[in-house]
Formats: sequence, C-alpha cells, structure tokens
Amino acid sequence: MTTPLFTPTLPGFEQIKRYVDTSRNIVVAKILPGEFYVTKQNEAIATVLGSCISACIWDEVAGVGGMNHFMLPLKGNDHSQNKWEFHDSYSCRYGIWAMECLINEIIKHGGHRNRMKVKLFGGGNIIKDMQTPIGDQNISFAKEFIAKEELPMLGSDVGGPWPRKILFYPLEGRCMVKRLQSMHNDTIKLREVKYQSVIETPLHAQSDIELF
Repeated sequence: MTTPLFTPTLPGFEQIKRYVDTSRNIVVAKILPGEFYVTKQNEAIATVLGSCISACIWDEVAGVGGMNHFMLPLKGNDHSQNKWEFHDSYSCRYGIWAMECLINEIIKHGGHRNRMKVKLFGGGNIIKDMQTPIGDQNISFAKEFIAKEELPMLGSDVGGPWPRKILFYPLEGRCMVKRLQSMHNDTIKLREVKYQSVIETPLHAQSDIELF
C-alpha cells in the first residue's frame, strides 16, 4: 500500500497540523479549539470535543468541505440567543464567526451555499456545576444558525455527558464518531476550562464507532 503524500493545503491553512494515519492510509488534519480547516484533497479532518461544537460542512458536487471547532457562541459572558447576531466577535474561536468563516471559505474554493450539507457534533456537558451548561448553549446556537441559513442537517451527535472524537471525510460527507469514556473527561475538561478562561478575558470508546 502506497503511503499518502502531503499535498499543499489551501492558502491560509498551512499552520494546521497534519499527519498520516497509517491504519486508514490517509492524511489527517487535526484541528484544535478556535481552528477550522477546509480542503479539496482526499484527506480527513479530526478533532476531540467536550463542550465544544464542530460543524462539518461540505459540497460534494464541488468536492470541497471543512470542519470548525468552537467553544462559545460569541465573545463575552452573555451567550443568550438574542445577542448572537448582534455581537461583533471577530475570532473563529466563537461560533458566530466559526460558522461564517467555514462557509465563506468553502464558497471561496468553489462550493455553493445551495448545495452545502451539514453534520453537527459535540456540546457534551462535561463541566459539572454550571448554572447554564456551555454544551447546551453551543447546541442551541449551532442549530439556530443552521436553520436560519437554511442548510440541510443530515446528521448530528450532540449533548450527553461524553467527550467525542470526530473524524470527517469532507469529499464524501462521511463522519466517524467515538464517544469517549469518563477516564478521558478530566483531561478534556481541564483543557476547556483553561481555554474558556483565556478567550473570555477584557482512547477508549464508551460505544462502538458510529458511521453515518
């Protein structure tokens, strides 16, 4: 079996870390909170989600798609619905811009809004003792955004107490989801608590891999 080669990324995505997954014989781009990645190559995109959300969006006719990873709907402490569309947060670490940036980048590389399809993941409530769980806020925001943009959502795996590992094949629109055991929660929880504190300042599977 020939080892896949690292073809150049689309402009603007050179900083995203990529590796060869020898078990699947494919190049994988690994995105972290606040990042997104778009490709026209036969490669996959991976991330691990706790409270965060990832939207996988693709246009199979144009052969382009991508995935984002955001933790909060918008900048600041007020994440209520009536504030989402009025806020001027310019970072892709926040949902309102992570979604816009992903869609616009797909369009820039030949995608058409009328052909785009979406799958949605994450929003696990892994940080306990929160009055309003971040995961629930993220899910509400993402679903409302997708409905407002009239994008068909073909699948989702959101909510619950689990972190998730996501592998997305943009040219096919195929996703692989692995719900992780609670033994992983502390590491992901600590990362998200630390990440949230920064952005707000002025593998063991629990279930089998699900393919859809």
